[in-house]
Amino acid sequence: MKVLKSIFIVLCIGLALSGCASKYMQPVGPERELIYEPSESEAVIIFMRPSAFGGAVQSTVFDVTTGENILVGIVSSKAKVAHKTTPGEHIFMVVGESADFMGAEVEAGKKYYALVTPRVGVWKARFSLKPIHKDELESEKFMDWFSNCSFVENTDSSYQWARDNADSIQSKRETYYQKWMSKPEMDRPVLYKEDGR
Repeated sequence: MKVLKSIFIVLCIGLALSGCASKYMQPVGPERELIYEPSESEAVIIFMRPSAFGGAVQSTVFDVTTGENILVGIVSSKAKVAHKTTPGEHIFMVVGESADFMGAEVEAGKKYYALVTPRVGVWKARFSLKPIHKDELESEKFMDWFSNCSFVENTDSSYQWARDNADSIQSKRETYYQKWMSKPEMDRPVLYKEDGR
């Protein structure tokens, strides 16, 4: 009996650590990746989730700069999502069991990068957004993160999921944004203009 229990626990841990592709997003072939280059009037932010930890739990990223929760994408383990946006200041939110936030000040014509990082929650994984700063962009670690993640993009299903869960998303935004803003400014992650390339 103890052997069966041990095997069951190992299997559960394996499932929790394994990647799980989102059924709401579609893979993007290399020929489509050129559309993620920023124009002279916009910036691009690429959100990557290289970690397999908490892979069974989806992390959803939103642009919450305005009163609207604009879906950036559902970022599964080993996935990356490109978000085109206007230059200037933005606030992004990632939702799992809770919500967390990241500020950004971006310039037109530049590409920026951020990590979606899982952490242990009470019932399921929680997530944070970690800006990748300019001094990290040439590191081997960054190259590994980028190459080990595949581009995905939104579908009708991902937008429908966001509409179906709008009340829960908004509730998490209201609850956790206050907590995030109560932190000292130095503890609130931000992508800076100079982090683009």
